[in-house]
Amino acid sequence: MPVHRPGPVRPRRLFLAVAGLLLTALSLVLAGPADAADAATKPARGTARMGMGVLAHDGRAGAPAATAVAQTEGVDVSGHQGDVGWSTLWSSGVRWAYTKATEGTYYTNPYFAQQYNGSYGVGMIRGAYHFATPDTTGGATQANYFVDHGGGWSADGRTLPGTLDIEWDPYGAECYGKSQSAMVSWIADFLNTYRSRTGRDAVIYTATSWWSDCTGNYAGFGSSNPLWIARYASDPGTLPAGWPYYTMWQYTSSGPTVGDHDRFNGALDRVQALANG
Repeated sequence: MPVHRPGPVRPRRLFLAVAGLLLTALSLVLAGPADAADAATKPARGTARMGMGVLAHDGRAGAPAATAVAQTEGVDVSGHQGDVGWSTLWSSGVRWAYTKATEGTYYTNPYFAQQYNGSYGVGMIRGAYHFATPDTTGGATQANYFVDHGGGWSADGRTLPGTLDIEWDPYGAECYGKSQSAMVSWIADFLNTYRSRTGRDAVIYTATSWWSDCTGNYAGFGSSNPLWIARYASDPGTLPAGWPYYTMWQYTSSGPTVGDHDRFNGALDRVQALANG
């Protein structure tokens, strides 16, 4: 009777594992060092702040030109500044301030108490802002997170309505992967939820070029939401559609004491009027 000799056993799992490793190695070789360098230069989640993309898109220098309307100096701060010297800022003429409270639904500013309460303590009119990440969660979800973590409003005469910071995505594509109509819907969800939670219309911080690219220059928020325009130049330039004037203007990221300085388009009594609603 013939003896049956089995053929060689193929270690299929080992073969697949080796093949997977080879494919991974090949993809890394083809990708090259440029992709690794690009990933290394992107900021860490949570580090975004007002105006991160403005230098590259909306002007770089120039002191504000004189205007016929009185302007009131302000600042905006985030965890990037750490503890802030509020007494020094007050002495320099700064009378209002915004502090970053939140980003997405994954970050709260660890310096928020010192910054938000510190500005109030020296006599400033203060407010909080939220850095939007429309690619991570919905607008309503982020508005609730903002209100729940410092972004609310109180009728004390010295608290400004919260600000939605909507600008270039520092972590990826300019418009967070959204179409213009989807972006408008996201913003509307945030604003509507904020109003339902606080009774106030949130301020919108943005830059004209970003607004045009990512919302199609949508004009529907100008009648209800104050505009905080970002442009580092001698004037705020052309405003987004729907706003005949700006309420606030971030004009530099290289001011004294803290970098980001702003002008309120009116005298101090107009800042107080916005705080009072």
